[in-house]
Amino acid sequence: MKAVILDAATLGDDIDLSPLRAEVDELQIHSLTMPEECRERLLDADIVLVNKVVLNEALLADLPRLKLICVLATGTNNIDMAAAERLGITVRNVTAYGTESVAQHTLMLILALANRLPLYQRDVAAGQWGKSPFFCLLSHRTLQLSGKRLVIVGSGVLGNAVARLAGAFGMEIAFAARPGNEEADERPSLKELIATADVLSLHCPLTEATHHLIDDTLLNDMKRDALLVNCARGNVIDEIAALEALRNGKIGGLGVDVLPQEPPRQGHALIDALGEPLNLIVTPHSAWISPEARQNVIALTVENIRSWKPVS
Repeated sequence: MKAVILDAATLGDDIDLSPLRAEVDELQIHSLTMPEECRERLLDADIVLVNKVVLNEALLADLPRLKLICVLATGTNNIDMAAAERLGITVRNVTAYGTESVAQHTLMLILALANRLPLYQRDVAAGQWGKSPFFCLLSHRTLQLSGKRLVIVGSGVLGNAVARLAGAFGMEIAFAARPGNEEADERPSLKELIATADVLSLHCPLTEATHHLIDDTLLNDMKRDALLVNCARGNVIDEIAALEALRNGKIGGLGVDVLPQEPPRQGHALIDALGEPLNLIVTPHSAWISPEARQNVIALTVENIRSWKPVS
């Protein structure tokens, strides 16, 4: 049985792939794969392991030996799922592999924004501390998290992990009803909760119901000191509207780990705004990248291969 990894570089070069090697007769590893290289590399493969390379209908139909697609991520939007099902190709993904890593990153963003770290670091670098008439700087109003309300959209494993960590700081936690399912959900809607939020953290998938979930209307209803953090998907917030709200003092801070296009080869307004004196943090989709999380992707993929084998 031959397995091929198309984009191993997306997991980093410090990950142990030996558990995968032990599950197959041959493991062929490619750091990255261009679309025009896929067919040749997969023609004699039984299993393909892929993170973000697109496997469309035309390609899958041209790979008669392929029986299993192991997605090295949760999202399967790069796979033509209907074509795979029609062709009898099993698709398995991995979930909850980076829960603690993403939760930690989320709290890092919240803490940094609450303490106005981007602004104070800018001030220190500009020499303002050295010019202060007394021992510290009081230029920016910080936010003590204890006793403040954290509203979370997304009550899965990740949302609950963030709630647990935030609880250690004495925050009050409120989960919003699932967007698009408010009538069947006993929890308050985000619209009802938004004005009470000192921090809003997003951990929901990007769907029709969550596209631009955070728009002008909701931003206008937020507290002026409130912090907005998005470690979900780009386009869950209207990034341009959120940036303008931050610039105009309608919200107190903005932290994102995701953008609508990744990598942002054409740039993005939020990246451009990092040069401005704003309480703004943009991280490069790095919430999930702890070594433990990346190694867990391999462990869960091994389980997927093992569970598939008896029915192959």
